[in-house]
Amino acid sequence: MSDELIVFAEEENNDSTLVATNNSSRPWKVLVVDDDKDVHEVTKFGLKGLVFLGQPLELLHAYSAKEAQETLAENKDIAVILLDVVMETESAGLDLVKTIRDDLALTNTRIILRTGQPGYAPEIEVILKYDINDYKNKADLTRTRLYTSVTAAIRSYSEITAIDSSRKGLERIVHASSELMSLHGIRELANGIICQLAALLGVSEEGMICFKKNSNDEINATGSEFTIVAASAQPSSQKEYPEVIEDANINAMLLEASSKRRSIENDYACVLYFPSEFRNDMLLYLDIQRPLEGTEHQLLEVFCSNISVCLDNATILDRLHNYAYFDSLLNIPNRVSFANQIDKTMLRQLHPQLITLIDIDHFSGMNDTLGSESGDELLKLVANRLSANLAEGSFICRISGDTFGVMGPENSFTVEQINEMLTKPFELFGDDLTISITQGCYILKDANISGNNAIKRANIALKRAKDIARGEFIEYTHEIERETQQRMLLLQGLRKAHSEGELFLAYQPQIDLRTGKISGLEALIRWRTKSGALISPVEFIPVAESSGLIVPIGEWVMDTAMRDLEIIEKKYGLGLQVGINISPAQFRHPDFLKLIQSKLDNFSLKPQQVEFEVTESVAMIDTNSVREILQVIHDLGAKVAIDDFGTGFSCLSYLETLNFDRLKIDKSFIDKMLDKQKGTHIPEMIINLGRDLDMAVIAEGVETVEQVERLKELLCFEVQGYHYAKPMELELLFNWLDEHLN
Repeated sequence: MSDELIVFAEEENNDSTLVATNNSSRPWKVLVVDDDKDVHEVTKFGLKGLVFLGQPLELLHAYSAKEAQETLAENKDIAVILLDVVMETESAGLDLVKTIRDDLALTNTRIILRTGQPGYAPEIEVILKYDINDYKNKADLTRTRLYTSVTAAIRSYSEITAIDSSRKGLERIVHASSELMSLHGIRELANGIICQLAALLGVSEEGMICFKKNSNDEINATGSEFTIVAASAQPSSQKEYPEVIEDANINAMLLEASSKRRSIENDYACVLYFPSEFRNDMLLYLDIQRPLEGTEHQLLEVFCSNISVCLDNATILDRLHNYAYFDSLLNIPNRVSFANQIDKTMLRQLHPQLITLIDIDHFSGMNDTLGSESGDELLKLVANRLSANLAEGSFICRISGDTFGVMGPENSFTVEQINEMLTKPFELFGDDLTISITQGCYILKDANISGNNAIKRANIALKRAKDIARGEFIEYTHEIERETQQRMLLLQGLRKAHSEGELFLAYQPQIDLRTGKISGLEALIRWRTKSGALISPVEFIPVAESSGLIVPIGEWVMDTAMRDLEIIEKKYGLGLQVGINISPAQFRHPDFLKLIQSKLDNFSLKPQQVEFEVTESVAMIDTNSVREILQVIHDLGAKVAIDDFGTGFSCLSYLETLNFDRLKIDKSFIDKMLDKQKGTHIPEMIINLGRDLDMAVIAEGVETVEQVERLKELLCFEVQGYHYAKPMELELLFNWLDEHLN
């Protein structure tokens, strides 16, 4: 015979209560709710004679949701409800689920939803939305599956009600967990666990907690494998506990629980085992002087589970505290700890303190060259040397990266002493390494300043020192902070100006003295605010360079200058070249050559009409890299000039090894050229140098006829300056060209 539900449902059985005749135990109550009488009959047959955990089943029947509510109101101990979805209405069963859970508050009762029309209530949606325990399609529910589903549901109900019967114990556990979670540190937590467990079992606080040493821990001479962290006979404030567990019985029980990795008990004591994800496993020995009783085993399981979480949480909190206040690499305080220490120092109103921030010069380059392992080792050596040599009471920390912070009484050390201390060679993996440092310092006198603001002031001084005095130190002043704030405001304004079109280009003509005609243009960036005010490039270019904003601005300059020269060429056809200034930051950018290639490809200009102007500082970049970049630029057909020649890099040997096309004599030399008292021969020397190296030479800042004549005498025939024209916007340049070409 088939065991399909529809088949065995046809068998007759008029008994409404199915109780095994030989079993008088309290039955498991199962409520069948369905408007189909056949379903009730089938269910009777399917569950006939079922005995679970020594208790039989008692079937209760309801043929509507309303009738089911009445039955449930009278019977609070129903274990399982077999519930139809569609009865009086399409959602009657689902609505009843809400009533059972919310109104009748029957949270322990297991609900198995059954439907013959699964489309009305899709399984996934129902399971997600309603508090049910199983969902079956009547067509798929064979006798075996019905038996299995009900048995599993009764088992679940049995376990839940057993735990619920120990509610007071669980409430104690919850209370204990709450109390324990408020404790700080493993040792304080351990003492709290002994107290709470004793209260849970109603026994005296006689016990101990220890950690099992792992294979990496040293076993002491006595052979003890456990580290005691709490004992009932000693207060949590005591720092030292016995190294050896002298009681052989206790030691044996601990070893057995540890080896079996589970809790154990005997007639007079128990050992609870707490596995930990973050540290050595913990064991608790409790002298209870009696065997554990029925539900106490379950309570202890829950207790152990909660305590394991508390243990891990305490470990996490310890680690988070360490991460929050200590540097994980160097194991010294970090910036947060430094700020807190400054705050504490100010509260104690101690004598003025010297705060200095120490930055290792060019550490990033060393890290790239030597490797991160060597970089980390160098940081450790620096920290160790500071700790070993500074006076007792000095506070040493790692602020970030390669920056350290030191604070101590003003007369306990000096920045010069720190510089001398750290510039002595370090032995790094067998080799000597010498470093230089830059410092920014602040004298802490103002009791109203916070630790973070004190660090901020020292950092302002450090940044200024890194900008203008590498290898030295600068002390904070209010003037430095005001200048820093102004630079930040200027940077914010510059970003906005770049995005909102306040930047523009002005062009200064370059003149060939042999013909008197224009030979080229230099593109010069300008900034006009929306209010009409002009901000000098002397102010905003350094800010753009230090912030990196010069890279996108520089690309905009290239685009604009080449586009404008295209317009000029279409209008006048003069074959002019345009000079575009390139900052060292642009020159060093990894995509610089790709950018030039794309710009030269995107415009119709001949490559030789574009001249990139760089300062002498590019020669301080790696010579081989500079040579390769210059060669690529020349291969593309463009030119490179040295701007402001003679004012920067002092070594001239790079001119012989690097491929430049033109030297630009700085205006400062032209201004002094005719002064009998301050006169200089530098322009003449530059002109001769250019001739010897087969480089063109152009003089900048030419403003008088006398300067023009003198340059002619020196055979310098390319000039630019106010004598011919000031830098002009494109429309004004058109007017100037119209006037000078006619």
